[in-house]
Amino acid sequence: MRFARAYVRYVDAVNRRIGRIMMYGIFAMVAILLWSSISKTFFAPSLWTLEIAQFAMVAYYIMGGPYSIQLGSNVRMDLFYGEWSDMRKAQVDAITILFLLFYLSVLLYGGIGSTAYSLGHFKDQPFSFFGGLFTGSESVGRLERSPTAWRPYLWPIKLLMCFGIFLMLLQAISELIKDVAKIRKVAL
Repeated sequence: MRFARAYVRYVDAVNRRIGRIMMYGIFAMVAILLWSSISKTFFAPSLWTLEIAQFAMVAYYIMGGPYSIQLGSNVRMDLFYGEWSDMRKAQVDAITILFLLFYLSVLLYGGIGSTAYSLGHFKDQPFSFFGGLFTGSESVGRLERSPTAWRPYLWPIKLLMCFGIFLMLLQAISELIKDVAKIRKVAL
């Protein structure tokens, strides 16, 4: 139980800090889109603005997702849920979070494979590729670029997505621990 308490406390604290920082990402997106509008109206249009706004939106959404789960502000079907007791909510949440954990695990596996591909690894086994990067047996190949006119590298945003999905997975486990503790009537 001591490990569960420490895990919940640490994961919640990390995701709370990251989420609070990412809340200000909306201002970065507004600034980018404002510059895009100004440059299209008065100057030559910037090639990078819309793609950077998309990357900023991905970062805002993915890195803020764990904090949203922690606050319970994610979307729910409230047709029945709002009328249930806290115990019933915890029971249903404990079951449904298992589906979320499965989904996030598959999403993370695919994201790691996509990140390896963006770093030039065109074979199977993305995990061995990343392990080989640290031991020196693998090297970065031809880096994937966006097919747009600006052509930014895609590995930074894919790496950020993997990190955000990993944090969301950790937060989902934290929520499962809280739900199980509530069901067993144990204080965390």
